[in-house]
Amino acid sequence: MSLSQNMRCWILFLLAFVSALLPAAAQTGGGEADAELATRRYSEAYDSLLNSYYMRRYAHQGLHSKTEFSLDAFDELPDSVLERRLRMLHTEVPMAINDVVRSHIRLYLRIMSRRLSLTLMQGEKYFPLFGEALERYGVPDEVKYLAIVESALNPEATSRVGASGLWQFMYNTGKLYDLEVNSVIDERRDPVKSSYAAARFLRDLHEVFGDWTLAIAAYNCGPGNVNKAIARSGGKRDFWEIYYYLPRETRGYIPSLIAVIYVMNYYGEHGLRPERIEAPVRTDTVMVDHDVLLGYVERVTGMEEEALRALNPQYRNGLIPASSGRYALCLPLAQVENFIRNEDSVYRWSADSLLRKPVKVSPKPQGKGRHTSSKGGYYTVRKGDTLSSIARKHGVSVATLKKRNGLKGDNIRVGQKLKI
Repeated sequence: MSLSQNMRCWILFLLAFVSALLPAAAQTGGGEADAELATRRYSEAYDSLLNSYYMRRYAHQGLHSKTEFSLDAFDELPDSVLERRLRMLHTEVPMAINDVVRSHIRLYLRIMSRRLSLTLMQGEKYFPLFGEALERYGVPDEVKYLAIVESALNPEATSRVGASGLWQFMYNTGKLYDLEVNSVIDERRDPVKSSYAAARFLRDLHEVFGDWTLAIAAYNCGPGNVNKAIARSGGKRDFWEIYYYLPRETRGYIPSLIAVIYVMNYYGEHGLRPERIEAPVRTDTVMVDHDVLLGYVERVTGMEEEALRALNPQYRNGLIPASSGRYALCLPLAQVENFIRNEDSVYRWSADSLLRKPVKVSPKPQGKGRHTSSKGGYYTVRKGDTLSSIARKHGVSVATLKKRNGLKGDNIRVGQKLKI
């Protein structure tokens, strides 16, 4: 055998040896780093939720648990205890316990210990909806916790790569599952439609892989990447055996789901006592079958523009394009009657405005100091304004606004006068 042949055999032996060690490494190494990466999405989405309209206005108090999580106490807890607790949940998705999962549970207990109150409140709001959607398509109920991993139960969450909504659909996948996404509407942010689309997607992935763990992994990175990992592992079809062949973020995806399921069911066992907080507003949904400009809904209900848009984040520019089908309008329970009583007027005003051109519809004046635009076709920039929000208010495009004011970028300053 020549030297080159010897070297080739040696390299092949090393590759085979390392490949044989990979499943064991998945059980014992890299867990903390993967856990840090996996929890980043949750933390960013949660912080965004805190900055949403209703959280800023009504839920700024009572959001934190009363007791800090003790890392030392968790570190002393045997794996057998964690395994028994997870087994008692009777889940269809396998709840493995190993060093990787333990690292994720440890980290999620720490980062969720100060976030449980709001997460539990959001869960009370959305879990019944998730349960109905998952049951319809035969997806295990515990998969509802996946939305915490994905979006921290924030319907307005948007990832760095453009995934959006509670279930973080990418544009193409959303379109594939009949979610309307265009310049007017983004149904990835519609809690009801996106939940049923997610359930269908998970069902279809399970039909491909015949395994819920692999189906959930594919939800994160796509079935193509899971198939590649299976092929590179020599045809193995167990998540932990293909662990290191998966994209790094996906490695932490299943452990994150297990960790969130554990935390949401056993936080009390770790001394966490979240505050009981009520939802900032009780809501109901009405179906509309005519085009509706949200500005006229503001007029008849007296709601603030930001409040109404926060309840209906799927409508991008204040228009519900219901002339092409029935769409949902979410309102505070106390305002539903006002809308129904004035529904025909809202439809008529909206139709009249849309026949002419998109316009800004102001709520009824509520005293001096309410008007911020100046006379003569100019607008004075206020704190919190953006070019897109100003353009939307005045029924013009951002491009038009930039052209009329000689703007090359998106930066504007408070007090600046813009020609509309």
